[in-house]
Formats: sequence, structure tokens, C-alpha cells
Amino acid sequence: MFPLPGKSSKIEDKSFPQKNTLQIDGRLISWDRPQLMGIVNLTPDSFFEGSRAEKSLEKVSKLVKSHISYGASILDLGGYSSRPGAAEVSLQEELDRVIPAVKWISSNYPDILISVDTFRAKVAEESKYSGAHIINDISAGELDEDMIQTVAKLQVPYIAMHMRGNPQNMQKKTNYSDILGEILYYFAEKLEQFKKFGIKDVIIDPGFGFAKTLEQNYYLLQNLHQFQSLSSPLMVGVSRKSMISKALNVEASEALNGTTALNMFALCHGANILRVHDVKEANETVKLFNTLYP
Repeated sequence: MFPLPGKSSKIEDKSFPQKNTLQIDGRLISWDRPQLMGIVNLTPDSFFEGSRAEKSLEKVSKLVKSHISYGASILDLGGYSSRPGAAEVSLQEELDRVIPAVKWISSNYPDILISVDTFRAKVAEESKYSGAHIINDISAGELDEDMIQTVAKLQVPYIAMHMRGNPQNMQKKTNYSDILGEILYYFAEKLEQFKKFGIKDVIIDPGFGFAKTLEQNYYLLQNLHQFQSLSSPLMVGVSRKSMISKALNVEASEALNGTTALNMFALCHGANILRVHDVKEANETVKLFNTLYP
């Protein structure tokens, strides 16, 4: 096995071992090997058209079958586009988009883990009662004061992402003195808060593309291994984002190759979950990573 140039053969911090298991509905889920989260956008305006399955169980079925057949162990359903400048969505519209899909997937694919991408406590609660297993919150509880208490009550794993502001104004909030230090401190405080509320299982997402410039995104990615000091599973979502398309001067539809390259880098530097649009290619990346680091 050949080490990365200037690095150990696998980037990891032995002083802060990550939590390798999560309890989900009585199931013990291991993160010893990378997991794939397939994106299912139940929206008309998500930035990548190929992930959209708005209000159509036929489209949801097709996308879900594809993700599962190619190796996704988690499906992430979202009814509120979080792309920069996205339009606001009412609570009822988000529920109408998400809940039928959660129920259908839960009924037809009972073994697949369902994550719901929402910052609203009501959507989180209704999703859990409809069959969802994980709550994925882009605001880590900042946009709904009831979210943290709700997640604690539901006793579900919580994906907490770093973002400033909201999807409408986040790209105006990119002024940091020390972005890496500030985000690590942000998560350390959040984890302490979650612990006090009784949330047992937390997954960290640095929030690539959310209130960060192009340069800041790549700086965080270069220092991804630093997030292992938080001792929580780490999720990375760079799939087809503007940090790739802008760097390569291509459209999101042409950003698959760049996504694959950054996904491999993320795996080598500690990512436990890849959140992706293209599960087949991501699974091939994971297989090669597992071959390099058996």
C-alpha cells in the first residue's frame, strides 16, 4: 500500500477516534466502511436536474430504484431546495412533497435508511412518524428553535451541517477570521448542546457551498481530517456543486468527473458518508478506496 505524498497511508487522528456505530430503530449501523447517501430532491428547482423527482411517485420510484441498485444505503429526501438564492417554501408545501415519498419508500424498501433533509421541526416529526430514520438539518437547529428538542424526543440520528444565515442570504455571510477554527468551535459547541438535550447520535457535515467562497470550500476540504477531532461520523456533500463547476468552468451537468475526484480525496481524509447524485460512480470510488485501504 503506497501512502499519499507527505501523508500517512490513511489520514486519521488516533487521539480522537470517531464513533463507528449508530443506533437506528434498533439496528446497529457501522461506519467502519464508507456509506453512500443518494440524493432524492422532491423539488422543482434543485440545482441539478437529474436529482429532481417533484410530486411524482413514478419519478421517485425510478430514482430510488437506481440509487439502491447502485449501492446507496441511505436515501436523502428533500422538499425545500437549499441552493443559493432558492425560493422559500411553505411548511405545508414541504410536507406535501416529503411525506408521501417517505411513506412509499418505507413501505416498498423497508431495509433502506431514509434521511429527510429539512430544517423544520414539524417536517422532521412527521417524517419520523411516516417511516424516516435520520434528520439532516442544514442549519444544525439554527432556523427552527424547536428542532433540537424535537430530534431529542424522536431519538433519531441527527446530521448537523454548518451554515450561516439561510439559503436566501448565506452567500453574503462568508467573512471569517479563521474559517477552520470557527467551524470546529461551532461544532464543538453544538455537540455539547445536543448532548445536554439527549441527542445521542450526531453526524457532522462541514457544509461545502453554504456561506463559503470557492477558496474557503477548498481550504476546508484540504483540512478535512481536522474534523476527526470532533469524534463524530463525517458526511461530505460536494456532488456537482459550484465549487467544482466554477473551478473547472463547466456546468453542473458536466461536473461528475470533478465530483469523483473530490469524493476520493474526501474518503482518504476521513469522510464516512458521501452524499451524492450519482451513486454508481460514487460506489466505484468507494470500491477503489476499499481496495487501496482494505
